[in-house]
Amino acid sequence: MNYLAHIYLSGPIAAHRVGGLLGDFVKGPLRGERPAAIEQGIALHRQIDRWVDSQPQVAHFHRWLPPGWRRYAAIVADIYFDHLLARDWHHYHPESLDNFCNRFYAELQQHYNYLPSAAQRFATTAPQVGWLQGYRDIEQLPAILHRVGQRFKKPVPLAQLTDPLSYNSAAIAEQFAVLLPQLVAFSTEQRANLATAT
Repeated sequence: MNYLAHIYLSGPIAAHRVGGLLGDFVKGPLRGERPAAIEQGIALHRQIDRWVDSQPQVAHFHRWLPPGWRRYAAIVADIYFDHLLARDWHHYHPESLDNFCNRFYAELQQHYNYLPSAAQRFATTAPQVGWLQGYRDIEQLPAILHRVGQRFKKPVPLAQLTDPLSYNSAAIAEQFAVLLPQLVAFSTEQRANLATAT
């Protein structure tokens, strides 16, 4: 899952949500360099990624893409699932997407000193451009895919996948609607386990 989904799945504790984002920025063992709740959020992020990658909705996502794009299917699935979550947010959360995102941006500022430099750049830029809310609009998808494609050592034109994703949107949305409740249940269970372990 991508940024928005990880934040959403991290639950009601702000430091867990910050850790949910940092799972994409912090690598290697967790050694207590940050508050325990943030590291719990990072650990939860990693557990979610392992679980999601084993699910058929992700394992078979390549079928919605043209031949030759299979190696990028999991990355594209993460992005497109964030789009579906943002688009249908009102089905999944009582708070508006804008309020949820703005509150999270404030939480990042409150924990700014615990963020690695790349996450600090995100914390500064995201509120200015409405980064997380941008996943809601299908018109933003090419720019998001392009931005992600530029992170590879050799840039990958992921924006070319916009049309096949749009063409298969209804079928992908059906798969996401099956996956998300299972993922929410898994995340809730894992958060309870983390709380018990501390």
